[in-house]
Amino acid sequence: MRLEDFAPPWRERLLPAHPGRMVYRCLGCGAQFGIERLLYVCPQCREVLLLEDLHFDRLRERPGAEWRAIFDHRKMLTLPALRGIYRYHEFIGPVVPLEAVVYLGEGHTPVIRANPPLRDRAGVDFGFKHEGQNPSASFKDRGMASAFSYIRTLLAAGHLSQVLAVCASTGDTSAAAALYAAYLQPGIRSAVLLPHGKVTPQQLSQPLGSGAVVYEIPGVFDDCMKVVEALSEDYPVALLNSKNAWRILGQESYAYEIAQDFDYDVGRLVVAVPIGNAGNITAVLSGFLKFHEAGVIRELPKILGVQSEHADPVVRYYEEADPARRRFVPVTVRPSVAQAAMIGNPVSMPRVIRLVDRYNQSAGRERVFFVRVSEQEIMDWQLAANGNGHIACTHGGEALAGLVRAKQAGWIGPEEFAVLDATAHALKFSGFQELYFEDRFPPEFGIRPKPEFRRRPVFIRPADLERVPAPGAPLEGEAMRRFVRRTAEEIASRLGLARTGA
Repeated sequence: MRLEDFAPPWRERLLPAHPGRMVYRCLGCGAQFGIERLLYVCPQCREVLLLEDLHFDRLRERPGAEWRAIFDHRKMLTLPALRGIYRYHEFIGPVVPLEAVVYLGEGHTPVIRANPPLRDRAGVDFGFKHEGQNPSASFKDRGMASAFSYIRTLLAAGHLSQVLAVCASTGDTSAAAALYAAYLQPGIRSAVLLPHGKVTPQQLSQPLGSGAVVYEIPGVFDDCMKVVEALSEDYPVALLNSKNAWRILGQESYAYEIAQDFDYDVGRLVVAVPIGNAGNITAVLSGFLKFHEAGVIRELPKILGVQSEHADPVVRYYEEADPARRRFVPVTVRPSVAQAAMIGNPVSMPRVIRLVDRYNQSAGRERVFFVRVSEQEIMDWQLAANGNGHIACTHGGEALAGLVRAKQAGWIGPEEFAVLDATAHALKFSGFQELYFEDRFPPEFGIRPKPEFRRRPVFIRPADLERVPAPGAPLEGEAMRRFVRRTAEEIASRLGLARTGA
């Protein structure tokens, strides 16, 4: 619907009017800084930052029921600026003018419920939120829409001129950053750093196709991250990794959408999130907390963070039961099929620690849990899911494996429903399926294919056929009829089909 098609009371309510006042807040020393320039760490103590709306209390002045009605009415709007993540404008970026919003179709991805065979196999009722249906085929588009909308705001205000956007990536971040930068040409261009040989061909093709300058360097993601951090400190570039607090804001929309999709009744939900650089779980925690504090939701859902045993620094931190004795120690990662989560020193770890404490305190009990899974479990559960009608990436398999582990640990009750984060489209990681089907995984992955999941094409050429069609050499007449008949008979025989009666 067009805005003018709504009745007068709603016409005024649907356009954002919240006078937000946002600042960067340091998680170390607590200092605050203006947002007139892009900051990634505190200039005083070098700790990471979160964005804070100093006028957030004004959002509480509007009843939760009214907020729910506003978001539900906005769902009908055709106004592009409010169709994506900025449907929740007052909670994500109240300082971003609607004319600066970048919308490429991101957000509002579906939650697809598991069919009965998959649900019974997992022992939990659940659905995948398929983030692969975002424009660049991953959840990273949410954060990029926010970050680039704010860059566009700074450009319009004259605080920035030409922008070079840079990021380190294991694939999805670079694809999203390059896509949004390409849309905003000529004022913005992009360069991405990838760990050499650690990105799938499908993911590598994306930033190249969007026109980004792509650099591959030795090492793993953590090494690329150190390089782009150095660039952001010494050169005039816009860092687009989750160290950028505007990225976190955009990804909060994931939590807001789940709340809206479940009619804001989330007390019986479990939200499972794979953890890499820890930006996504940071955003999910922050998003649900904001909705809870503003009265949009009445309860907080459980949050389940999942990591592979090949890259598990967050799980190790929370394995220590005594908070006073917890110490974060980066780990050396090993090869993982969950490539985007193959990060041993997540930059958002300080945010996670702060928000997990706030989340559990607000809930009045423990509502955040962490679990590790094996590489074998990740692949097996991904293939089980996709064999039952999903398009989950390996990280979706990781989330499902973690859910099963959490159920076994007694953290999931029979009355609860889980929403699993399938962070990207399965096609981005199809190479790992091929390795599985062909039993070619290098030994360091520790993955051996199970017969039930091995799928290979079967070549059919009946032995009694002298001639078969070939490119540029088609068959005709009786030869073609015989080829069709014999091939159909061979396939029917292999499938155990009986011929229907004449």
